Amino acid sequence: MTPVNETLAQYSELFMLIAALIYLVAFLFFSWDMATASRSIKKLEAELETQESKQLVGAGGPGVDEPSGSTRRHQLVSDDMEYTDGVKRPAANIAVAIMAVATLAHAFAVVARAVAASRAPWGNLYEFMTSGALVISLVYLLFLIRKDLRFVGTFVSGVVLLMMMAATIGFPTPVGNVQPALQSWWLITHVSVAVIAYGIFAITCAMSLLQLMKQRAEKRGPATGFMRLVPSSLALENWSYRLNAIGFVMWTFTLIAGAIWAEQAWGRYWNWDAKEVWTFVIWVIYAGYLHARATRGWTGTRSAWLNIIGFSSIVFNVTIVNLYFPSLHSYAGF
Repeated sequence: MTPVNETLAQYSELFMLIAALIYLVAFLFFSWDMATASRSIKKLEAELETQESKQLVGAGGPGVDEPSGSTRRHQLVSDDMEYTDGVKRPAANIAVAIMAVATLAHAFAVVARAVAASRAPWGNLYEFMTSGALVISLVYLLFLIRKDLRFVGTFVSGVVLLMMMAATIGFPTPVGNVQPALQSWWLITHVSVAVIAYGIFAITCAMSLLQLMKQRAEKRGPATGFMRLVPSSLALENWSYRLNAIGFVMWTFTLIAGAIWAEQAWGRYWNWDAKEVWTFVIWVIYAGYLHARATRGWTGTRSAWLNIIGFSSIVFNVTIVNLYFPSLHSYAGF
């Protein structure tokens, strides 16, 4: 048994709480950005109309008679999700900065727990959920470096906050040693890749939810309010597909690595264990999603719902299967 560093364990719990509170502040700022989007857009449109009028007058054009139709069709976020100038979104920018601070505190908490236990910090459901929440936040912030994903900030910060709350309130587990079956280097490789895949699938699920909302807005006519700050539904679908392809490769590795680890731990590659079966079910759903969209033309609403079903299966696997299904992988309370 490896001795536990109690001081670091206490710091880990403290910073986990601090990180959750900071995530809550980030979520509130992202929500405020959504609520005030219409006002920011109206201000931008007025500025664009003024600029267009000045250009027309300077060129001898008709002046101010031009309606705001051209500016209303102005794409405020490119379909490539590149940063665009124009809309001033101080609330969103503050939210991103706050989320970065929360991620730093969160990372310290996870690393402190790992050092305190002298092992990888995902040996039970509490650790898995807090580490998974950290990966979702990190993946989101890394994408923000190149792509303007502020429009999914409310969804991402909300998911991270819910995972933190579920872990700390529903599955509090003291720092300690893990079961013999988990005392393997596969704990690092197999589970870490699975957690990264979870992070990617969480972000694509948020994109699919926004895709459905954007599609409804597009059917009613030109998008208004916050939807003006969201790329087209087709762009959201394309980016979800690309990211899911990466996540699927990672999930395939997770499935194969898990089988190899099972053979080493229990003497069989496949035990028809509930966790193994659901991991395979998730693989089939995402394989079907990629295949249907690439070869059968499953686009739009069907593609979005299939992606949402895939991530819902992941949530079911992490929570319900871990808690209520008899399984060799039931480490929720250890």
